[in-house]
This record gives sequence, C-alpha cells and structure tokens, in this order.
Amino acid sequence: MNANKGIELQLLTITRGFLSELQADRALQAITLDASLERELGIDSLGKVELFHRIEQAFFVHLPDNAMVEAVTLRDLIKMVKEGRVNTLLRTKKQQFSPVLESKTLDLTTTSSLYEVLYTYAEKEPKRPHIYLQDEHGNEQIIQYGQLVKEAETVARGLYQRGIQPGETVAIMLPTSDAFFYTFCGVLLAGAIPVPIYPPFRADRIEEYAKREAGILRNAQARLLVTFTAAETLSNMLQTFVPSLSKALTVKNLQTFTGKLPTVTIEPDDITLIQYTSGSTGEPKGVALTHRNMLANIRAIEKAIGIKATDVSVSWLPLYHDMGLMSWLGSLYFGIPVTILSPLTFLTRPERWLWAIHYHRATISGGPNFAYELCFKKINPNEIEGLDLSSWQYAFNGAEAINPKTLERFARKFAPYGFKLESFAPVYGLAEATVGLTFPGKKRVPRIDKIQREWFEKESKAIPASKGEEAVEYVGCGEVLTDHDIRIVDDKSAELPERVVGNIQFKGPSAMQGYYNNPQATQKAFSDGWWDTGDLGYLADKELFITGRKKDLIIKAGRNIYPEEIEEILNQISTIRKGCTVAFGISDPSIGTEKLVVVAEIYELVKTKQQAIRAEIIEKMAMELGIPPDIVILVPPRTVPKTSSGKLQRSACKQAYIEGKLSKQQLPVKLQLIKLACISAGKKIDSWFCYLGRLVYSLYVAILLVIILPIMWFLLLLLSSQNTAKMLRFFARLFFRLTFCPVTIEGKNNLKDLGSVIYVANHASYVDALALVAVLPTNIAIVAKKELLSVPVINKFIKKLNYPTVDRMDFTKSLENKSLIEAVLRQGQSIVIFPEGTFTYATGLRPFKLGAFIIATETTTSLCPVSLQGTRAILRGNNLLAKPGKIKVVIGKPVSPKGNDWHEIIRLHSIVRNEIAKNCGEPVIDIIVAGPAID
Repeated sequence: MNANKGIELQLLTITRGFLSELQADRALQAITLDASLERELGIDSLGKVELFHRIEQAFFVHLPDNAMVEAVTLRDLIKMVKEGRVNTLLRTKKQQFSPVLESKTLDLTTTSSLYEVLYTYAEKEPKRPHIYLQDEHGNEQIIQYGQLVKEAETVARGLYQRGIQPGETVAIMLPTSDAFFYTFCGVLLAGAIPVPIYPPFRADRIEEYAKREAGILRNAQARLLVTFTAAETLSNMLQTFVPSLSKALTVKNLQTFTGKLPTVTIEPDDITLIQYTSGSTGEPKGVALTHRNMLANIRAIEKAIGIKATDVSVSWLPLYHDMGLMSWLGSLYFGIPVTILSPLTFLTRPERWLWAIHYHRATISGGPNFAYELCFKKINPNEIEGLDLSSWQYAFNGAEAINPKTLERFARKFAPYGFKLESFAPVYGLAEATVGLTFPGKKRVPRIDKIQREWFEKESKAIPASKGEEAVEYVGCGEVLTDHDIRIVDDKSAELPERVVGNIQFKGPSAMQGYYNNPQATQKAFSDGWWDTGDLGYLADKELFITGRKKDLIIKAGRNIYPEEIEEILNQISTIRKGCTVAFGISDPSIGTEKLVVVAEIYELVKTKQQAIRAEIIEKMAMELGIPPDIVILVPPRTVPKTSSGKLQRSACKQAYIEGKLSKQQLPVKLQLIKLACISAGKKIDSWFCYLGRLVYSLYVAILLVIILPIMWFLLLLLSSQNTAKMLRFFARLFFRLTFCPVTIEGKNNLKDLGSVIYVANHASYVDALALVAVLPTNIAIVAKKELLSVPVINKFIKKLNYPTVDRMDFTKSLENKSLIEAVLRQGQSIVIFPEGTFTYATGLRPFKLGAFIIATETTTSLCPVSLQGTRAILRGNNLLAKPGKIKVVIGKPVSPKGNDWHEIIRLHSIVRNEIAKNCGEPVIDIIVAGPAID
C-alpha cells in the first residue's frame, strides 16, 4: 500500500510538472488520479508520448505499448509501472539479427490477382519468410508464405461456413497482429471483399467512433465484422446500426470450422478491396479497387524505385490506412521480407522504428511527415547509441503536407548514424490511385522549390524567387508513374502550363473504379476520363509540387492563402497546443471576400491571459503573412476534429463553427456507453418487431407454397413443355397477387414482334426469375446455374422447360455451354441471361460478364435489356425471411448487333448495361464502364 502511495504521488508530481510547462492552468486545476488524461487534462497522443517517456525515466521501467490506449487515467498507470519495473528494461533491447534474404524473386508478371500471387508463393516457396511481426518487447514472430496461406484458408473456410459469398464485403476491425494478415488474406481466398476499418483507440470518443464506423459499415453493406475480443461488446452494438451485418466474430471463432474450401474464380476486374479514405471532410468514402488496379500500382512502383530481391522493408503504418496496407501488400508481391510494428509502438517509442531498420538492414521504409518530425523531437541520443541507418536507401515521405524543414532537421540529426539526405523520397499518392502516383526517379537530394510569395498568392504562379525575395517553399514529389498521367487544370478543366497552380487530375490503370455505393461522389470526381484529386499543385520540369487542398484554400483580399502555412506559424506560439490549430475562410458578402478564422486549442483558463494569447496570434500572423485574422477562437483541448490517422478535419471544424457546435463538450465515457446501449436496445426492439413481421409473412408464403406446389407438380406431369410454360406464368402471377407483391411493367410495347432474342436482366434476388416468368413471353429459356439441378422441384421444371444450365453463368469458358445456348436460340426460343452471374446481399449493379454479348454478335441475335426493381427488398441475399413489396419491371428497346468483332461486343455491353443501370434503381458498383455507347 505504501509502495502504491509513493507511485501515486510521483505520478502526480511528474504530470503537474508536464502540465506546468504547457501552461495548462485548466488541466492543473483538474488533475487527480482519476481525471481523464485526454478529456479532462487535454493530453493528446503526442503529449502522452512525452509524459510516458518521463514516467519511464523516473521509474526506470518500460511501459507497455498498449498504455497509449488503455491508460485512460493516472490510476491506470500504477499497475503498469509496478509490472514494468519487474518485467522490462528502459532501453530498447539490442539484439543481433541477420535477415533471411532470397537471392531471387519469382516472376509474377503474368499473375492477374492477389489471390494468384498468394498461391504462387505458397506453392513454389512456402518456407520463404514474409513478415517479421515485432511485439512491444522486440520479440519477432516470423510468418512464412506457406503459413500465411494455410492460416488464411482456415479463415476462408469459416467465412464460407458462415454463408459469405464471393463478392460480399467483410469488415476487418483488428489491430496490427497476425490475425489481421490471416483475416485479410482469408477474405481474399473466399472471393469476398475485405474492408479494413480502424479499431477503437480513444475511450472518450466511443460514441463518435460508433457513429462513424456504423456509417462506413452501412455504406459497405458489410455482411460480417471480424474483430478482437476486447472490442466484441462494441462490435455487437454496431450490429444494431447496420442492417446488413449478420454477425461480429473473432478470428478464433472463424478458424474453428473444418471442411472443404470451395474453389472460387477471381477475375482481374473483380473488386479486391474497399479502402475508406481518412475522411478529412468528416465523410469517409469507400474507394473500390480491383485486382487489376492494385497490381498495376505495385508494378509501376517497382519500376519507379527498382525493387531488388535483396531489398528489405520496415513499416509501422496502420494497416487500415492505404499507405500501411500497400506497404505490406507491395512487400508480399515483391517477395521481400517486411518487418511490421504496431503504430502504438512507434508513437510510444519512435526509436524502435529506427532500430528495426538497423537490425534488419532495411532498405525501404517511410511514413508521413509527422513521423520524421517526431523522431527529430523525441528521440534521445542515449536511446540510439550504436544505431546504423546506412542501409536505408528509400525513406519515402507522403500522405500529408511535406515540410522542407522537417527533411533538413531529420537528415541533420541522423547523419551521424549513417542516414543520407539523398535517401529521402518525397512522394505523392492517394487511395483513389491505389496508393502511389508520383515518385522521384533516380536517387537525389530532395528538390525544394523556392517561389515568390506575391506572385504565388495573387496570381497562382510559381515563379522562382531570387535571393533576398520573400519566398514560400514546396517539396518536389517526383514524376508520374509509368502508364499513368497527371495534369494541372483550371476550374473549367482547361490544361494549365508549367508553374501555374491549379487542380491536380490523374488517370491510369491503378485509378479506382469509383466510390463504393456513392455514385454522386464518383460523378463529382470523374470527368472526361480524368479523376480530380481535390489537391492543388503545379508542375515544374514534369515534377509535381503539392500546394494544398482545394477545399481548404482561403481567398482573402485577392490573395490565395493556404491554411498549412498559417497553422505552422501558430504552432510556434508556446501557449498553443502543437498540431491543434485550424485556419479556414467563411464567406462574408458584406465585405466581398472571406473572413479569415483561426481556431486554436489552449490550456489557459484566465481570461486576461487568453486575451494576451489572442493578441500574440494576431501580431504574429500580421508580421509573418501581412494579414491578421478576422476571428480568433480559443478552445479547450480535444476540440479540433481530427481523422483516425491524426489529420486535421478543417471542413468539419468549419462546419462545426458555422453550426455553433465547435465547443460542444464530449460526454463522459460511461454516459457515452449508456447512450449507445440505449440506442442499441431501441434498435434491437425495432429489429425484433420487424423480424416477427417477416416471420409471420414468411409462414403465410410457406403455406401458399404448400398448397400451390402440389397442384403445379401434378400439372407438370400432364402438360407439354409449351403448356407447362403457360401454367408457370399463370401461377407466378397468382403467387405475386396472393403475397401482396404487385408487379408493374413499363415498356411493354418493346416486347411486340420480337421473335428470338436474348433478354439481359440484372440479378438481385431469388425472386428475379419468377418475376421474369410472370411478365415475359412464354417462349423463354432462363439460363440457370448447374447447382439448381440438385434442388428438388426446381430441377424438374428446369428439365421439363429445357432451360440450359451452365457453370456459374460464365458460359463462354465452355464450348459445350456456348453451343447449348446457341442451339436454343436456333430453335426459335428466347434466352434470359443474368450477366452478373450471381447476386449478393449488397445493393448495387455488379459488373457484367461478356458471354451474352459475345453470343449475340456470333448469332446476330438482338438483345433486350430488362431492369428489375424491388426484388432485392422482398428476399435479400440468402435470407429465408421475406417481406411484401412492389416489383417494377422495365423493358428496354432491343439492340441489334452490327458486327461480330470486339468493338461491337463492347458497344452492346455499354448500351445494355447503361440502360439497366438507369432503370434498376440501384447504384452501379463498378462506376467506370466502357464509355458512352458507340452508334
């Protein structure tokens, strides 16, 4: 007890000293052992790094990495300090390590998917080391390619047993661990789509987190959430906010299933990943990437930096972030070993990143600008004695604004340890381009462009500054990757010359397919074959220089002012919390320009001292920029909104200011959890009532089927094929009337005098085929998948009506299937084809396979587009419980082939798919299609 008392007093003393240095009067008045470090004392993640470092020094202990997350109060640290004293040493362990390097890489140039890449390594080099997963004590777990695939297959088996179908989405909410890698690859091997989301880190923002992640899960229409034990309660709460989510499971739950893993067919244009952007606007969007996109980006990066078999990578970046995920997947493709550290390890002890580079003789590693700044500010020379960074050849810096001073400071501090300035590689990329877009070519010192401030701010021109002229500096981010293109345009999309600032647009094989389930955002970003990045910049000698985000630009008194420069100036004021300032403009018609608003977090409570801080802000901005702010808002810690990766959310801050919600206080954690639990309980009650209603309705439908099916079965035995088709249409129409599912038809005149045609329809539900039988002429043959031949009753109808059956609808891969369908057409019958091949729970028109269009050109048969609306809502996915609803069938105008070449196939595909997309009432999942129809 006395020992505890001593620890308590020392913790309070250390924390008081830390807060006193910050002049945090507000926090000093609130300090107790049970005060929240973040919510009440205002200590953010970087502040925790410094405070915990002082605690480690004082007690000669090594706090666990999870202290960053789990230590909510000083009292939480007492046990950690006591255990740390016994179990760990203060300094990073100096281990000897010889990396296992392969002298050759496999030729993967012909692989067309990550699925194929995984199995190629697992079959040819199963013992090849892939991941060195380092824990907080420096111990490493080696994951070989064979082991990765073996464990991933157990996850895939579990997903299959849980009913996950190819093309469905599975959310992954896991920290950096072996479970993440097994799960991500397992989802790929199951043919499903992984959706990485970040795990909850901050207890004081649990309500905000739940709302944000529920929005992501709803947009992704995730069928399953793979999580970890500590987050199961929250994960179960999320289920009530996300109708599509059937279950939240841990990896161990999934790996208990046994049985055969079915083979899945993966196409290059299948969606591999939905990567949610960090959401600097407060509205994350899901970037849909295909296997083709991701492999194109990886291969282009390989050409840009010249990856060798002897390269070694180290990454601490979050695996839910595009840069962290692709750092791993790039290493996986190249076959080079990668050492993975937790982001918490890096934030707590940034020197561990550098030691990992040292031990493994890593050649490639990097991070955002703040990572290098943190190393410069926080690493004590005593902690890196003997460090050797001479192997580090490619230190990439990207994902946020690159500060020229940071590059210089880091290089100067770590030059004695072998780091070379020319190892820096400032890069530019975005999730919408998979990850990378521009890279420096040959090894060189980073290019810093000094340009005249006046021309830059008033004319948006990047004129090189002469010696003595007032200048602003920007870092060159290299040239565009091979097979990709970038351009700078004005607001009317007219291309601008070099050294003129404008909107950055790009295109290329690694460009996304669109924002998942968000056609409005996609259409806004895509124009004439180019994607708008939302960033501003200029080209000089073909090299790209980023100047800022377009939505953040402040136009004041005829000058273009970038908030990053203002925020950098404010961060120099000692009484303001570093990295917690935001600048934005608000329109003011009365003065004909924007008002410049500055928001800064402070600790100070005394009003007179706050006035002094406000005056210092105004004076410093007037001196440095020549423009004082119109409005200065001083707010308490934890007010300025940030993304999960720590980026400032300027747009969200601006909106909160306009709505008067900027200083709204967060509820205590317990109240947030109670609030979430109450909302969750209410939604569960609603869900149970809906379930009860569906159950009653489904029982009614089942009774109808019990009555109708025997009658149909009896008639099936007596009638001819032609009369069976008429009987089936009669009962289909009767069934929809009796089940309160009215069917309306639009474009019925397009069915007149058609003769033998190929009906092409979207596929959303098991109800689709019955709806088409009810409205289309009786001389149709629906192309069905072979699996239906094993279903009782249905198989009898398929055989009696001579419906052709094919292997998963990809009938052009089999000459036998193709010939079978062509024979049906020659007999004068019409064919019904679902070119999506299958359906899933998720709303949206999926990619069309080309089989129907190939057959149309080869047999000169017209295509008739048919759009189905409402069937998915009646019976969704593999759900056995139905609900009544309206069905609308839109018959489009037939389209006749004009030739039999590839150009004609694409023309027909484009016309038919665009027609169905227009009328099916669901968003198009792969937004980027072949282009406008060619007449």
